[in-house]
Amino acid sequence: MRFLCVYKPGKPEMPPAPEEMARMGKLVQEAMQEGWLLSTEGCLPSAAGARVQLSNGAFTVTDGPFAETKELIGGFAIIRAASKEEAIERTKYFLGVAGGGETEIRQLHEAPAAAPASR
Repeated sequence: MRFLCVYKPGKPEMPPAPEEMARMGKLVQEAMQEGWLLSTEGCLPSAAGARVQLSNGAFTVTDGPFAETKELIGGFAIIRAASKEEAIERTKYFLGVAGGGETEIRQLHEAPAAAPASR
């Protein structure tokens, strides 16, 4: 199973210290080698972003920075785990390395494998 992990840092909009980046780099390298981390990226500060909303047929675009810092996304990862419980354990490990924050875990839909064409 694959899971999307959306990370909200404990210290929003604060760039990580060099030692935090080194610990995170080591975690990413190990997790990729072990095969459970499939993809990960960090986000730039919200000042560089925008929110787009569609309501009643009209679009609203709001440029960052955004006021609700506790809701800001710091990054994401797509991980492989055998169960939601395993994904939770992997996320606990990540948060320990990251030094805090919150991560929302959502299982990704797996499309059924295509059946081979019959002849």
